[in-house]
Amino acid sequence: MTNDFILVTAIQWTAVVIYVIAAVANTWGVIFDKERPEKISYRIAAAGLAVHGVALGIWWRAVGHGPYITRHEVLSSMAFMMVAFFLVAARSIPRIRPASILVFPAAFLFVALSIFVSPSVTKLPPTLRSIWLVLHVSFYKIALAPMLVALAFSVFYLLKRRSEAPWLARLPDQETMDLLAGRFAGFGFVFWGIGMLAGSIWAYQSWGRFWGWDPIETWSLITWIAFGIHLHLRRFFRFTGEKSALFFILCFMLSLLALFFTPFIGSSVHSEYFK
Repeated sequence: MTNDFILVTAIQWTAVVIYVIAAVANTWGVIFDKERPEKISYRIAAAGLAVHGVALGIWWRAVGHGPYITRHEVLSSMAFMMVAFFLVAARSIPRIRPASILVFPAAFLFVALSIFVSPSVTKLPPTLRSIWLVLHVSFYKIALAPMLVALAFSVFYLLKRRSEAPWLARLPDQETMDLLAGRFAGFGFVFWGIGMLAGSIWAYQSWGRFWGWDPIETWSLITWIAFGIHLHLRRFFRFTGEKSALFFILCFMLSLLALFFTPFIGSSVHSEYFK
């Protein structure tokens, strides 16, 4: 196991370096309107994703379960999902490519943090041996990835209203950015809800109840409702533009609180699984 630990750490640091190179090349290309560095950055990020995937695979084989128990596993796999989702989405929707200026740095920060939180082996408790847990965690990871894209366009929208920097002028127009932010927020909202539903079924299998007002359950519900209010206001009350962008940024901060802080509250039934 020691050899696997050393190997995984080395591979993950390699992935961090590759993601950093991708982020630098991408930022240079987006801000200074250099098409070649920007295009190359996506290939570099794909290479980093492949290396990162190897590390996750080795760790999965060594510990005997998926990357969803410890802080190390959650942070690392979340970064993997961010980059994977973005590269696939950007290929289908080229207009979202400028969001890489936020996605790539977030990826290497998540992986670096996962290494610094002292990777450790945690055996899978009996309550976690369920396909519903896999679905529960997977849907939350899928939800955060499009929300990061929506965050990028919300921030871009606000910057473009307040600045005349040349690189901002090369971004999509404000109406398009507002539309993209809303649609990706809706994508994340749907999968966040499915993740909660899968978690409720898993909770019933594990503890005999669908909902127990555990801190992470409560904050997850609050976050989902906040995103729902945001989308409802956009759809029925024309709550768009700057107000929508600011409200979404607040919702995104709530999502980070729900995913990365409440699991470590001592009174949470989830806390045992994220030590």
